[in-house]
Amino acid sequence: MPPVNPRSARKLSPGSIQPLGATITPEGVNFALFSRNAREVHLLLFDDPAGEPTDVIRVENQSRLVWHVLVHGLKAGQLYGYRVMGDHDPAHGLRFNPHKLLIDPYARALTGKAVNTDNLLLAYDPYARDLDLSLDARGNAHVVPKCIVVDDAFDWQGDVPPDIPLEQLLIYEVHLKGFTAHPSSGVDHPGTYLGFVEKIPHLQRLGINAVELLPVHEHYVEDFLKERGLTNYWGYNTLAFFAPELSYSTRSSPGCQVAEFKTLVRELHRAGIKVILDVVYNHTAEGSELGPTLSLRGIDNPTYYALTGPAEAPARLYQNYTGTGNALDLAKPAVIRLVMDSLRYWVQVMHVDGFRFDLASVLGRDEDGTFRTSSGFFDAVSQDPVLSRVTLIAEPWDLGTYQVGSFPIDWSEWNGRFRDTVRQFVKGDRDQVRDVGARLTGSADLYRDDGRSAYNSVNFVTCHDGFTLRDLATYDVKHNQANLEGNLDGTDDNDSWNCGFEGETDDPAVTRLRRQQAKNLLCTLLFSAGTPMVLGGDEFLRTQRGNNNAYCQDNEISWFDWREVERNADIVAFFEKAVALTRLCTILQRRKFLLGEDSNGDGVPDIAWFGRDLDSPAWDDPELRTLCYQLDGSEQRSELGHYRLFFILNAAPSLRHVQLPPLWAGARWGRLVDTSLPAGEDIALPGNEVPLDPPGFYLANPHSTVVLLGR
Repeated sequence: MPPVNPRSARKLSPGSIQPLGATITPEGVNFALFSRNAREVHLLLFDDPAGEPTDVIRVENQSRLVWHVLVHGLKAGQLYGYRVMGDHDPAHGLRFNPHKLLIDPYARALTGKAVNTDNLLLAYDPYARDLDLSLDARGNAHVVPKCIVVDDAFDWQGDVPPDIPLEQLLIYEVHLKGFTAHPSSGVDHPGTYLGFVEKIPHLQRLGINAVELLPVHEHYVEDFLKERGLTNYWGYNTLAFFAPELSYSTRSSPGCQVAEFKTLVRELHRAGIKVILDVVYNHTAEGSELGPTLSLRGIDNPTYYALTGPAEAPARLYQNYTGTGNALDLAKPAVIRLVMDSLRYWVQVMHVDGFRFDLASVLGRDEDGTFRTSSGFFDAVSQDPVLSRVTLIAEPWDLGTYQVGSFPIDWSEWNGRFRDTVRQFVKGDRDQVRDVGARLTGSADLYRDDGRSAYNSVNFVTCHDGFTLRDLATYDVKHNQANLEGNLDGTDDNDSWNCGFEGETDDPAVTRLRRQQAKNLLCTLLFSAGTPMVLGGDEFLRTQRGNNNAYCQDNEISWFDWREVERNADIVAFFEKAVALTRLCTILQRRKFLLGEDSNGDGVPDIAWFGRDLDSPAWDDPELRTLCYQLDGSEQRSELGHYRLFFILNAAPSLRHVQLPPLWAGARWGRLVDTSLPAGEDIALPGNEVPLDPPGFYLANPHSTVVLLGR
């Protein structure tokens, strides 16, 4: 280690314990780091990202467990890191190593990607008999990325976030790099924040008003992936909770990733599109006891992580609710503060509009590991004046618990039951109609009793994790060979149907059926009560070649091939019109649950279910594969005036003759959607509906979705 200069040639002052991190002041930069168990903290300053420190300052001020110092004369762009000293007793959770450079948990930007060259990121000797109980005394400052002091100033040009209620949101889940990385994107800066900006017109054309970006926090690529020549493409392995991912920037200057991310947010807002970040606060990139020591492990391991172990070493190991090797301990106030400070930073400084929380049930586990709706973290969010106003979406499960329907009233949830039921119904599985009825109407069985609305259900049929829409109708089984895990990774429970042939084919009958199934799934998603989320690229039938776990595929398997937009122009046009239809038929954005009640007093319920002959559906018939229902739009404000919608969902492999319910005098039924018809005839907007002749019934083709407008 370089010598420590406790007084330094620089002018030092005690500074402040608030806020944590590196904060620019008129005098210089204030540094503040929380560690309950540290005995000594050194601040290292650098001029060269790959060089040795130019100064090592012993931080002598500790107040309320925060180590702090104000270094005079420093400015934005200064590089820094920490070394933290304390007991080395891994068997009891203390993993301090004075030889390892550590990243500030509050760092706003990093100089590069962390790479475990010569195992220098490990705090133990990987060749020792006792592995993580040993101590590696080699310095590693030259291989650890440096933290960058960042100035928050930015020209927001009067940025005003879009004010869009849940019932009007259409969320587009997308990987920031993959959106424009393919050469066919034609952007000036492919795979970057600025490249994404160039493709905003595509989102506007579709009618998208919210993007949900896969993780953009700085992440670490696991060693086992590097050894295979792969990478952590999705980014669910966070290294720094305040820092935007460097590799998505143009790297035109140190710290440019911050300004470029802000530019993306500003331009999305200008286009009327909200920005929701997929965030990972359930674990960190440091993994298990055999993982690298990059930040929290070396700063204060027992404070930040949920630990466990045998009686003789109760804190050596890590709770693994996440399947990634560790879990942050959200039962600890210091960890809650870290997460809350990070969330507020992304809202207040970076102007994002909401968050989707990966494995969110981990965030609600208390000290004994039990999930609680009233956990400390959830309570902190609910009373926070900043975070209580943004969009909060939970992925409501983790490795050991499934909590769909159990989150606090302010939270929405990814509705995994919607995904599973709709997939099974549309492909023609038996015994699905009763549950699909609940999913189509907002999942009142999951959300009504706790005071939430139908739009707290985030409905989806595809997401980053699993098959794309095209692959869902192309493959019966996963094809993950490119992941180099013997095709053993990824789920085998896909609820997919290849329509008679495994993989791509030129057979016109199979191809036609697959496109029809894709449209059926899109209709079910967009026309159901709830907040729809579409997987980016599904609008033009993007394929991952049957890979349902493309987390490590930073290549054409995952990237958007923009040539497919033209090749599948009919699907793009269908998607655009389907979205427009939901905006015109406001009954499809009704905030209340559809419960079959007469809310108008005109004797017509908000939703009425029918069999094929205007009788009640045989809900308990396991062979029933056709479901019909009518929505009454009379209470909704709409330019259509008094209208009703009638839906025929025919998942059966045979034709269905469906009798239509009567309308009021002078009204008639007209066809808006029939997914079995050729492109151009398959969907129309109100005003261009096709009158029915004869008018009293409809012949629904096999595997089709029909929507009729009555007025």
